[in-house]
Amino acid sequence: MSLRDPAFDVDAVVLDIEGTTSATGFVVDVLYPYSRARFAELLAERAEEPAVARAVAQVRELTGEPDADAAAIEKTLNAWLDDDRKATPLKTLQGIVWSEGFARGDLVSHFYDDVVPRLRAWHAAGLRLYVYSSGSAAAQRAWFANSPEGDLTPLVSGLYDTENAGPKQEPESYRRIATGTGVEPSRLLFLSDRPGELDAAREAGWRTVGVRRPGEPYFEQGVGDHAQAGSFDEITVGTTGSTA
Repeated sequence: MSLRDPAFDVDAVVLDIEGTTSATGFVVDVLYPYSRARFAELLAERAEEPAVARAVAQVRELTGEPDADAAAIEKTLNAWLDDDRKATPLKTLQGIVWSEGFARGDLVSHFYDDVVPRLRAWHAAGLRLYVYSSGSAAAQRAWFANSPEGDLTPLVSGLYDTENAGPKQEPESYRRIATGTGVEPSRLLFLSDRPGELDAAREAGWRTVGVRRPGEPYFEQGVGDHAQAGSFDEITVGTTGSTA
């Protein structure tokens, strides 16, 4: 198989978001400031909600500060944002804030121009589509529901994040997803811009394509010896007997 213009006979495609379907810059420049401005209100007014309380407990555990108050929690969240740390409680709280922002119409997600037409074609051809992102499943759902092309959630069969699957650079996370989808690992194709994630997926028996888009953080680093594509249009995917 050529490293460029790859073709795959698979049953499902699993999508990373940042740098793959969508611009990292949009997330960093639009979504991160939106959540940063709303963490204090969320922690002050909704600390008793189960999802918020669980995330706060996780922050305290990760920092080793069991008595951290709301101000200390907010400071930690903002520091993690500055470091672009993929911490599960950060992603959970961001997901709550973003979901509400999308619902209010404050936010509309971003997709590269080649992505949505290709997702629709793959779905129409009988491929199952899943998402695996460091962003929470709630944030993923809001992202796909509020695209410039309308609600894309009918295209997606399932959403995986670091809480329900595990860290994205650990092979065991990909094994959990394969079990959850009921798809044989060799019939799963993972699209991501991060070589460490691609390595982990391949170790779990998946097929992989590194998506390299100019201007994205991992473009210059490359994707090692994985098949690569500059857009979804360069990837041919189909179930047995069909291609799209």
